[in-house]
Amino acid sequence: MTANPGILAIFHDCRTGREAEVEAWFQGEHLLERLAVPGFQFGRRHKAISGSPGYFNFYLVETPEVLASKAYLERLDNPTPLTRTIMSEVFINANRTVCWRVARRGSFRGAVAVVARFNRHQDETALLGALEKITADAAVAGGEIWIAVDAAGMPVSKEEQLRGGDKKIAGALMIDTLYEEHALNAAAQLAKQFPGAEIGTFRVLCQIGRGDL
Repeated sequence: MTANPGILAIFHDCRTGREAEVEAWFQGEHLLERLAVPGFQFGRRHKAISGSPGYFNFYLVETPEVLASKAYLERLDNPTPLTRTIMSEVFINANRTVCWRVARRGSFRGAVAVVARFNRHQDETALLGALEKITADAAVAGGEIWIAVDAAGMPVSKEEQLRGGDKKIAGALMIDTLYEEHALNAAAQLAKQFPGAEIGTFRVLCQIGRGDL
């Protein structure tokens, strides 16, 4: 993998009463389908503990270019029947952004994630300082900084059309912790340092790596 791999960061809510359909889609079809695309390395799903939106998931890819590859775009433009239903009827408030992973600290992944989302560009030195301070705690498994790739000229896929268009972020700081209490502490630290950020704390639901296929 390159020094700066890609991240596809997705945040969304789900229409009330249709959560079971989302679970069946993710677990029975979508995650496996995405990890089968060349260049996809890892995917993980989360459900909100505090903050918003209700759900967050991300994929780690070899480079951001994977997310503009012919194989991936073919999947986006030819959604399965179940994907069409989920995208057009069940997903709401979708926020989807292709990013560079510009920094990572720590060697592990945790059971709880804190994500600070930014709608405007942030000073990367400040982000790195916050990342290094928080990940120095032994209760923190690791953390990453994501910076959005310029979306200018990128095609609007059939899946995005079904969702009615996606919002974007300028970047994010994600922290993995072992326990919920430490995630909430990290969220409070980030809220104090970055008052304009949208911050959510999420429980990990499941994850899959290419080696699991």
